Amino acid sequence: MSKAALSSLAIPAPLQCGRFKLTFERPLVMGILNITPDSFSDGGKFATRDDALRQAERMIAEGADIIDIGGESTRPGAPPVPLDEELERVIPLIEQLRGVNVPLSVDTYKPEVMRHALSAGADLINDIWGFRMPGAIDAVRASTCGLCVMHMLGEPQTMQLGEPAYEDVVSEVRHFLEERVATLQQAGIARERISVDPGFGFGKAVVEHNYALLAHLSDTAPQAVPPYPILAGMSRKSMVGAVVGRPPAERVAGSIAAAVCAAERGAAILRVHDVAQTVDSLKIWATTRDAAYHSRARLNPKQGS
Repeated sequence: MSKAALSSLAIPAPLQCGRFKLTFERPLVMGILNITPDSFSDGGKFATRDDALRQAERMIAEGADIIDIGGESTRPGAPPVPLDEELERVIPLIEQLRGVNVPLSVDTYKPEVMRHALSAGADLINDIWGFRMPGAIDAVRASTCGLCVMHMLGEPQTMQLGEPAYEDVVSEVRHFLEERVATLQQAGIARERISVDPGFGFGKAVVEHNYALLAHLSDTAPQAVPPYPILAGMSRKSMVGAVVGRPPAERVAGSIAAAVCAAERGAAILRVHDVAQTVDSLKIWATTRDAAYHSRARLNPKQGS
């Protein structure tokens, strides 16, 4: 019996990620590096280049497997950032970090930022628009970068103003991601470059939709063998705050619980603010999972082979 079989979830396919090929025997931790003045949780804390570099180094020392650099806030209601300003925030940081031995992800939906980021040394493009912007697919087609395709209902400025409505949020998110993945592959993007994200907090009712997606996380991805890697980003979001009743800075414990729930349900990448705490929690979860596997293998030696 494999560890994957123990939880009835198959290990996701490896992800070609620029200079790296990522494998998922365990969930990987993606550290969030917001170099913006207005992000919902840490806006302004790492807006200077020196502060951002120190935070990246700190997260790597704490065990981050990927650094996700964002030059524009995508919190609900956030105004768009001019292209030149986003480039000025993001590109010099990529150039200064490209010597570190972890993949560099860029959180952007702008094709020009994608092009410049890849030229500067980025390994993954994390796009909240799912590569729907004109020119986005062309911007990434010829590279070997990884792609993260996210589901979003509406757009950041308005996505939470009304009442997000779904007949079946899990199947509707999966169908959207299936269409985007098919479009990318028809455009010549290799399957091994693609990961998916159900888009927690992006056009979803805070509790009803987000926790349905978390409860059925593996069912949100396009069905394939082996599965597409799923990225889960819930860290400090309102879905956590709605349950624990705390402001963003005090949602660390709730965010870790959400990350462990996602790992148990097949997440391949966990996008988090609190790297050290998440890494430690996942070690406990993985050690418990492995102990269960070994004890069952001893009791049922034929199944353990």
